[in-house]
Amino acid sequence: VKSGIELFVNRLDSVESVLPYEYTAFDFCQAEGKKRPSENLGQVLFGERIEPSPYRFTFNKKETCKSVCTKTYDTTKPEDKQKLDFLKKSMLLNYQHHWIVDNMPVTWCYDVEDGQRFCNPGFPIGCYITEDGRPKDACVINSEFHEKDTFYIFNHVDIKIYYHVVENEALGARLVAAKLEPKSYKHTHPDNPDCSGVPMDISNKANGEVKIAYTYSVSFQEEKSIRWASRWDYILESMPHTHIQWFSIMNSLVIVLFLSGMVAMIMLRTLHKDIARYNQMDSTVKEFGWKLVHGDIFRPPRKGMLLSVFLGSGTQILIMTFVTLFFACLGFLSPANRGALMTCAVVLWVLLGTPAGYVAARFYKSFGGEKWKTNVLLTSFLCPGIVFADFFIMNLILWGEGSSAAIPFGTLVAILALWFCISVPLTFIGAYFGFKKNAIEHPVRTNQIPRQIPEQSFYTKPLPGIIMGGILPFGCIFIQLFFILNSICCYWWARKVLLLLGERRTKNKFCEIFIEAPESNFFQK
Repeated sequence: VKSGIELFVNRLDSVESVLPYEYTAFDFCQAEGKKRPSENLGQVLFGERIEPSPYRFTFNKKETCKSVCTKTYDTTKPEDKQKLDFLKKSMLLNYQHHWIVDNMPVTWCYDVEDGQRFCNPGFPIGCYITEDGRPKDACVINSEFHEKDTFYIFNHVDIKIYYHVVENEALGARLVAAKLEPKSYKHTHPDNPDCSGVPMDISNKANGEVKIAYTYSVSFQEEKSIRWASRWDYILESMPHTHIQWFSIMNSLVIVLFLSGMVAMIMLRTLHKDIARYNQMDSTVKEFGWKLVHGDIFRPPRKGMLLSVFLGSGTQILIMTFVTLFFACLGFLSPANRGALMTCAVVLWVLLGTPAGYVAARFYKSFGGEKWKTNVLLTSFLCPGIVFADFFIMNLILWGEGSSAAIPFGTLVAILALWFCISVPLTFIGAYFGFKKNAIEHPVRTNQIPRQIPEQSFYTKPLPGIIMGGILPFGCIFIQLFFILNSICCYWWARKVLLLLGERRTKNKFCEIFIEAPESNFFQK
């Protein structure tokens, strides 16, 4: 049984910026000489960068205001000034720490209204008070944060680790939760901190030497009510439960059923009348109605090569999606298994090259195509090549910005190896069996001479037809998305403000923030 508990750190991200950064990109306390844990393909593609931290605990050993390290910045030196400015910018954009203990996120829990409690798997670096004295983001939780044009950094954390003793095992315990509360202290004696006094403030116009001492306190508490298998439940239960818009769903369902029934009724009555008339007439009578085009329905398309390639790639993606969702529903791709979702999707896509080649070859042969080599090569490289080129260009931009979302060169080589060494050969195998089988037989023969298309009216041309044909289904989808996105957006930002206020502010104070400062950061969001 291990008594040492190691804390890992992940990338830092922000809802106000699309660029995540590694922990080492910031000038925080570093873990010297510790080996970085291995990450799977999905974690790397998602941009996770898990690293060891200097925070180490001993099970059931309480620590109070233990020093980690002290960082000193001399604003007269360009290198130190650059590090301090980057730290300020991160606090301004509300970048969040993400810590991990025993493969479990360390959460920051708030007390909110109605006795509920919300747990966020992350906590901010710090916060900022604007030049006109308005607090941004986490600065609203502490009334001592009041200096104008000043940054307050959370350089201290109170960590509480919950565990339960395993029955029938001697001296055994399992960790079931890890929570923390970030705090800010301006330690007068960094070498011997006492975690008391005023908050650690950094003026936006500070000159000279700035010292930031990082400390932590840790305590342990036995929790018998939480089982180890359900230790993630308290995080999932605190997520927002959006109210289901049953009226909107029923409205969209009725519209879809009405339209489908109307179209089916029109087609049925038209075909029924035409078939009855054809049965009553002599076969030598000139054809009319829908029977005029029966000899041109299965005519090969002008872009049969591209259509067959897109059908093959679509089949590959469709099967990959359904199989991934199936495994996720069975619980094999749980959040505790980091990166498993993306890893499963990539591996399945690579292994499903055979169905893609088979479908593309069968359709291309049915269209009367003879350039089978071109068909196989396009199926193997066209759609994946477009996605990879877009991915590579965006990756170059992220590399230039120094973001942790940039994929390392070794991972790019691994993806290319999976593509060229596994997916492409499997596509060739599927295409071989597809071309070997007979072409798909059509129920109606195609006329040798294409029928002349008469002059088309304006509303039957492709562009107006696409627009008019897409209005009704788009309207149904838009109603759903409107309610969903509206609920998510309003709930997210209102919840964020309320949680930061917590029990330390009243509803009247919440109203004052919006009435007196309508241009505040929360109102803009």
